[in-house]
Amino acid sequence: MTTPDVGTDDEGSVTIRCQDNAFVDVTFCDRFSFDADSVHYAVELRAPGLTARVNEVVAWIWDSDLTAFLEELAADYRGWDGERSWQTNDKDLTVSAVFRSGGHVGLTWALRPWPQAAGGWAASVTTRLEAGEQMTSLAADVRAFLTEEHP
Repeated sequence: MTTPDVGTDDEGSVTIRCQDNAFVDVTFCDRFSFDADSVHYAVELRAPGLTARVNEVVAWIWDSDLTAFLEELAADYRGWDGERSWQTNDKDLTVSAVFRSGGHVGLTWALRPWPQAAGGWAASVTTRLEAGEQMTSLAADVRAFLTEEHP
């Protein structure tokens, strides 16, 4: 089920909007693939005064899967202690999750292209979603985006 805070659009992208501030969002877009071993896509972060984009985040089939991470968060809708995190093999996209009061999850999305390069940059935004239905919807939408299954 797609909510106003998480959704796919006709262009094959997924946008996650913060329920506290609709001007804060994360978009997965521009998916492409060179081979059966990987999926490449862009990630955009937006907040008042901030726009950041990494054009080529890579998901390898043998990597720890972002979808599985999001599904685990959704399954633990009653909460957990501490912070959980996931990152791409290249460490250019990191997602950290904290369970917050009121049954919400704070997801911090951090972009850091070329993390080993001198003079690199990093940017992050935090979205807040409902721990149950919105997290389940996010996991399903990201799975569909990464596997190119459109509803």
